[in-house]
Amino acid sequence: MSETLVKPTTAILKWSGWTDRGKVRVNNEDSFLGLQFNANEAHRLGKYGEASIEKMDLVFAVSDGMGGAKAGEFASRIATEKITTMLPKAFQHSATGLEAGFGDVLTELFAQIHKALAYVGSSYEECTGMETTLTLGWFTPGWMYFAHIGDSRIYYLPKRLGGIKQLSHDDTYVGWLYRNGQINEREARTHPRRSVLQKSLGGTNQFVEPQLGAVACETGDIFMLCTDGVTDGLYDSAMLDLLRPSLSQASNDTFARTIVQAAVSNSGRDNTTALAIEIA
Repeated sequence: MSETLVKPTTAILKWSGWTDRGKVRVNNEDSFLGLQFNANEAHRLGKYGEASIEKMDLVFAVSDGMGGAKAGEFASRIATEKITTMLPKAFQHSATGLEAGFGDVLTELFAQIHKALAYVGSSYEECTGMETTLTLGWFTPGWMYFAHIGDSRIYYLPKRLGGIKQLSHDDTYVGWLYRNGQINEREARTHPRRSVLQKSLGGTNQFVEPQLGAVACETGDIFMLCTDGVTDGLYDSAMLDLLRPSLSQASNDTFARTIVQAAVSNSGRDNTTALAIEIA
């Protein structure tokens, strides 16, 4: 007799976020965001906490800016500010599923961020060439919708199956080689062109085509959004060890910090940011 899998209705999310400039960089060009919102209001979330998603959706994002002087830092902040202003306005048109508007809303969001970065980059000499990655997870009861561009990542740890899965695709040639089985994880991590982006927001990029996707969520599932400073310092297996036990069994305020500190201790060549979210 076959089993029918019923999509659950989930009410609570727990999260933990942390960022570190690392051992080499003078400033931190990473940004991260937690936001609770509906059609009428939006509230920025702290670095850690828990909240219901019965009446208001939650969105989490990480971005890794690039550019001269402080242009990269400014670029990543523009990305997170646009999320704060745009998603509440689009909420009422997008509450019934990806087919009814999530994909369109997230594609337009990325396009508007790209447009804003291109405008600022062409208007101010110190911002010339500014660009950023952006990885975003939008949580509603039972579902996580995501959009991504660049080489920051979103990982999924399903409680039912165990293990860890990278949902996002690195927008690099090295990422393509790895996805197609031509190199292994160790070779990808040490490849000299691992950080050369083929896609990002801003800069000289003409077209913005974010990766879009959706995952049905169950109680106990964990998601992690992170910049490449984390993946430079930790193999996937090490991330899995750090992400289990779950947030329910650990202290929310130190959970993401533990991941970031481990990555910085092993590498620290880049800014390092992690956001862990658990369906509780």
